[in-house]
Amino acid sequence: MDKIKDLWLFLQDPVLVARFQKLCGVRGTFSGARSGKVETERAHAHNNGAPQGGAGDGAHVHNNEAPQGRAGEGAHAHNSEAPQRGAGAAGAGDGALRPRLQRQGSTVTPLRRNSLTGEAGHEFVIENRLLFYLFTFGTELGNELCYITFFPFLLWNVDAFVSRRLVMVWVWVMYVGQCTKDVFGWSRPASPPVVKVEMFYNSEYSMPSTHAMSGTAIPFSLFVMTCGRWEYPSTLGFSLALCWCVLVCSSRIYMGMHSLLDIIAGVLYSVLILLVFLPALDLIDSFNLSYRYAPLIIVCLHLGLGLFSFTLDTWSTSRGDTAQILGSGAGVALASHVNYHLGLLPDPTPEQLPLTMPALSAGLVATAALRFLLGVLVLLATRALMKALTIPLVCWLVGVPSTDVREARQHMEVELPYRYVVYGTVGFSVLFLVPLLFTVLQLS
Repeated sequence: MDKIKDLWLFLQDPVLVARFQKLCGVRGTFSGARSGKVETERAHAHNNGAPQGGAGDGAHVHNNEAPQGRAGEGAHAHNSEAPQRGAGAAGAGDGALRPRLQRQGSTVTPLRRNSLTGEAGHEFVIENRLLFYLFTFGTELGNELCYITFFPFLLWNVDAFVSRRLVMVWVWVMYVGQCTKDVFGWSRPASPPVVKVEMFYNSEYSMPSTHAMSGTAIPFSLFVMTCGRWEYPSTLGFSLALCWCVLVCSSRIYMGMHSLLDIIAGVLYSVLILLVFLPALDLIDSFNLSYRYAPLIIVCLHLGLGLFSFTLDTWSTSRGDTAQILGSGAGVALASHVNYHLGLLPDPTPEQLPLTMPALSAGLVATAALRFLLGVLVLLATRALMKALTIPLVCWLVGVPSTDVREARQHMEVELPYRYVVYGTVGFSVLFLVPLLFTVLQLS
């Protein structure tokens, strides 16, 4: 038992994160005295076994003092709507970490600040630019920017069957991961010694890593769903899935956002969920498509899960992210039901399988690009319209002043229905409205 406890504490140690960062050419600019003081305190600053990492200033924050919020990192559904706290808050669009750097002599700092506190973080030195951009790309694979481009592109241009099922996996994995974070309430790795290359998610909870969960679930689910359905070397598909997973997981350590234990737990947790969920996909998808009362059950189930998640934590940007994920999943499921009964986007018959990749040509690339750009414009317009209609209406219905939208959305009775309705409509548009438009314009 003592060996297990020692291993547990060893995998939580932020020094391991700092060593990996140093190996990859990331150097902090902490003062020697301050770093030494924090290292001494770190050994005594565990809460439920979790090292308490401060928000870039070295402070050790205990759980009852921890900033309330945790990233839907892999929804990661942080976006430009997330209220930014602090005088210096500078959240920039959809939770994506922009690799733009502000030069200050030989040191650099992340351009974006903490999403809740506005904290800028410590200066640091990047000695290997190639690894910096590689791991920035890796962390983007678990952010919303990836989801809002990858899922629609896959649906509109490759395989709607695989895409709608992949969305189901993503919704469930992210929801369970987000809720588990709120139950544990662990803080990020301590800084110093860890260099906070990314500050946007630093106030939010850490265990397990939902980046690691989505970075495991999405590529390997995609491999399982397409292997045998599409003609391609299975070794190549598995290798690409493994590279995706490793890049996402290692990027979170590089960014200073997770301990090694957070990453391992996220991967194992995701594998466990997939072992249960993937065999049930046929049953769930068949229910969504054909059961008479599926729309009512879909709406009630996703809304109920949202209500449950809102009881786990005080207000945070990630609480709304959970509702956003659930709303998107509900919209896609409803659209699949409507498509099935209208005979739109029919699935290939068994005789048509396996599918083969079409020959690459300029015309094929141009058509795919046109579909994607047109579809994204429709989604942006839908989102803007629904946002403009929903927030004032919900505020009026629940009696919350709508003069300050950011303040109003900190009320659960505003945030939950707003996110759910807006992104439910967006999800419905992705699978029904946009493909219907392609059919009308003869782009299908």
